[in-house]
Amino acid sequence: MRLDLVPRARRSPWLDALSPVLAFAAAVLVGGLAVSALGVSPGAAFLTYFVAPLSEVWSLQEVVLKAAPLALIATGLTFCYRAGLWNIGAEGQYVVGGLAGGWVAIATHGAEGFTLWILPAMLAAGTLAGLAYAMIPALLKVRLGVSEILTSLMLVYVAQLGLDYMVRGPLRDPQGYNFPQSVSFDAAARLPYLAEGESLHAGVLVVALALALAGLVLSRTLFGFEVRLVGASPRAARFAGFSKGQLTLAVFAISGGAAGLAGILEVAGRIGQLQPEISPGYGFTAIIVAFLGRLSPPGILIAALVIALTTIGGEGAQIDLKLPLDLTRAFQGLLLGLVLGADVLARYHVRIVPGGAAGATP
Repeated sequence: MRLDLVPRARRSPWLDALSPVLAFAAAVLVGGLAVSALGVSPGAAFLTYFVAPLSEVWSLQEVVLKAAPLALIATGLTFCYRAGLWNIGAEGQYVVGGLAGGWVAIATHGAEGFTLWILPAMLAAGTLAGLAYAMIPALLKVRLGVSEILTSLMLVYVAQLGLDYMVRGPLRDPQGYNFPQSVSFDAAARLPYLAEGESLHAGVLVVALALALAGLVLSRTLFGFEVRLVGASPRAARFAGFSKGQLTLAVFAISGGAAGLAGILEVAGRIGQLQPEISPGYGFTAIIVAFLGRLSPPGILIAALVIALTTIGGEGAQIDLKLPLDLTRAFQGLLLGLVLGADVLARYHVRIVPGGAAGATP
């Protein structure tokens, strides 16, 4: 006996819409069982994870600030994934973007006179650096047929080690008592806050604009149609005259540029200097966000807020309930697996085939 997946003749829009919700509910149930096994009340854990972060203004702002880079990176990755390409190296592109934009801030540290150009130059440098770094696996894929999964992933560690070297060496603050960090950025190199005394900065608005633009490109332009067609039916795309090689370069450029922009927005916003670690794993977590959001900018925004909520809640649970932070990461991974599984069941139904019919055609 075996189990076969048979495509559904008609897909239910209700099932498609509800599958992420059901997957989230299943993840919460499994997470409650895990928490209970650790000797903590599931009810108390639920309140700490999902309710407490929404009860204070500062924690709501933290949720938005954590969701912003996740949403931006995931939206860039959406272009690759919809085209059937796999950029796994957004973490490295994020780091390179933050490093390049941060170098501009350090190089202009202490500048006087007209300084309004510094922040735009930082954002441009970060975006272009992330784009250029993403071109390495894209060109290797197009020219030599090398797997973009392996090259993009391995380049993450090159970027991380490069950042570590720079902040411990050439870019280290000479007055920083030998701490591995750069000088603190000038005010001209920092993103302005949206309100006095609050933590939300202008980077949130940049992310919102980027998501709106990406949604427009994917749904209303010929390029967006090409991305969807190549991913859904490469053979039909060839008949239509679309070039897979050119599209590969284009979508990697978009995803790398988005990750690089996210990196410099974080450095010029919350961090304010270069450090050996400028990312808690945003590039990898954004992969979860992209698929949890069904590769759609509106869905990605919701998914990013949910993941950010669980992250802030997980930090609170670590302090208040003494639960390990790894439990939050396990929950996020479980959520991705359940969402993908629910998506499969929304597209296919399971058929049991007797053992004697193993060689039969479905």
